[in-house]
Amino acid sequence: MLELNLSTPAEIVKRLCGRLRTERLALEMTQADVAARAGIGINTVSNLESGRNVGFENLVRVAMVLGRGKELEDLFQPRLETLDDILRYENSAKRQRIKRKPDNA
Repeated sequence: MLELNLSTPAEIVKRLCGRLRTERLALEMTQADVAARAGIGINTVSNLESGRNVGFENLVRVAMVLGRGKELEDLFQPRLETLDDILRYENSAKRQRIKRKPDNA
């Protein structure tokens, strides 16, 4: 399990990129195979595996090609453990913005 609380963002990116590469290799796919199926360039796949800055949509495309789209869909699922959590979530879905607090608060 990936422990995020004790890691820097750079460390997390490095581990995730390594996993991405390992998953691709386990599926016996080349970077060119993934790029073609995802509709992106080979350099984009290479950049993802190297941890270079790549758009989130490209990450989603590659995850889907590797059969890992569901994990991304689950990434920000609400934590609904109590009735209060459910009500708070439903109310927050109705709001479009968080109200600013006054400067003197």
